[in-house]
Formats: sequence, C-alpha cells, structure tokens
Amino acid sequence: MNTVLNTVVLVQARVGSTRLPKKVLADIEGQTMLERVVNRVLLAQYPDSVVIATSTNEGDNEIEQLCRTKNWPCFRGSEEDVLRRFSQAAVDYAADVVVRITSDCPLIDPGIIDTVIDRFMSLYPDIDYVSNTLPTSYPRGLDVEVMTRDVLLKEQISCTIWREHVTQGMRKSMTYRKDNVSHEPNLNFMRWTVDTIEDLNFIRKVYQCLGEKTFYWNDVLSLLSEHPEWLIQDMQKEPV
Repeated sequence: MNTVLNTVVLVQARVGSTRLPKKVLADIEGQTMLERVVNRVLLAQYPDSVVIATSTNEGDNEIEQLCRTKNWPCFRGSEEDVLRRFSQAAVDYAADVVVRITSDCPLIDPGIIDTVIDRFMSLYPDIDYVSNTLPTSYPRGLDVEVMTRDVLLKEQISCTIWREHVTQGMRKSMTYRKDNVSHEPNLNFMRWTVDTIEDLNFIRKVYQCLGEKTFYWNDVLSLLSEHPEWLIQDMQKEPV
C-alpha cells in the first residue's frame, strides 16, 4: 500500500451495454462479472481502495445495490460524460492517483495492475499517465491506465470530445508526460474482454477450469495452449 499517494482504482461499470445488455451482471460460475473484476482487482498490492464508478441512470440501481450488498464504495455520476464521472469520483475519494479499470474485463490481472502502477510510481512526479495500451501488447481485457488526479481534472475542463472514453484526450495529447508498459511477444491479437456472448462463453470456460483457485494471466495462457480452439481473435487495432 502506498502511504504517500492515495491510489484509488475506479472500476467503470454500467448495465446499458448495447452489444450485450447487463453484461456486468452476467453470471460467471456463481458470481457476477462485476464481482469477478472487483475480486481480482482487490488482489493487487498497490491500490489503497477500489470504487465502483457507475451512472445515475435508473438501470444502474442494480449495480449500486450489488455494491451495498458487497460493502463496496460506489460513486454515481453522468452516464454519457464518463470523464466528468471519473473526475468527480476522484475528488470525492481524495485520490492522488487514479487507476482506471473497466468492468467487462473479468480476467484483469492483479500482477499487471501492480506492474503498471509501479512504473507510474517510479516516474512520479515527472509523469502524468502510464498504461499498458500505448500500444497494447497484452491480450485485450488486461488494460490498466494510471494517471494523476490533476491530469484528470485538467481534461475535465479542457476536453471537448471523447468524454465518453475518459482518457482518449490525454492519450492523444502531446502535452502530457506519458509512458507505457509493454510485453514481448505481442499478444494483442487475443481477446479476453467481454462484448459478445461468444466472449462471455470463453470467460466462463476459463473460470470453469481455473476459478476454484487464485489464478493469473499466465495460467490463462497455459490453458489456451491446451485448448487453442477457445481463442477469440481480436481485430481491433487501437483501443477506443
């Protein structure tokens, strides 16, 4: 745990997915996808707290209720202006450092979370943003973005587009100090995130095989080497 900088993970969640509605509440071997994500994030060593950042849309009452049941901190803000939602949550929870995780990544890896935060901390205070997505070389669904609260608040004021995507403005900006964590070999052709029922079925197979124990992304790679037919290829070139 970092005792100097308050490091807060904001897990972005809502039920209003157009491609796979209510996917964050879909069952994965007895737990919702959101539970799977949060439980894996909680295994990371660096973060001081984990907050669910959902919207004020009535449909997301289910997410707030799940948070109450699990005793998770929950922040509710704009459904469309996710940048504003994140900025307000960062202020409300006194975050010095914000870690962005999305709730459709139930294989998110605590070790990778710690690696990206560690890179950020090693460069602080001469850094604004670190991720493993500039470009992505890990399987899709292991994305971690770390930024200062200050840069998030600057974007909240200055960014006029991409507000639904939170970090797109700072990723494209040439004014911010950025760094990236890469992996060799490049595995970004692998799809481990959930947008379709095919994605969800793949995740369920992984948890059927590995879910009884704490597992990491290398365990999933080993499983795929045994079952290459399970692999879903990702055609997306850059995160949006």
